[in-house]
Amino acid sequence: MKELYRMHAEMCKVFTNPTRIEILNLLRKGEMSVTELVKKTELSQANISQHLSIMRSRGIVSPKRRGKNIYYKIMNKKIIKAFDIMRGILAEKLINDNRKFRETP
Repeated sequence: MKELYRMHAEMCKVFTNPTRIEILNLLRKGEMSVTELVKKTELSQANISQHLSIMRSRGIVSPKRRGKNIYYKIMNKKIIKAFDIMRGILAEKLINDNRKFRETP
């Protein structure tokens, strides 16, 4: 079990960065090239490549070369389910926090 806990913690570390969360959200619909990710995020290719490398090392995304382009996809769709659950929890928290703020005299 200790190894599973360690692996869980390492995977969760990947999602502590807003850029990686944005990349994950973009890849939810299917594979995208690094060039497409650069255009959508408006970040540098070096920055996107660094984040993709981290995600690849943790088994979250996988690359595929086609010609001069490298395309990335999410390796396991359950990652999207976990992503959506966490996003839902955070959305509920924002709503509740806003409600509490408006109710405070």
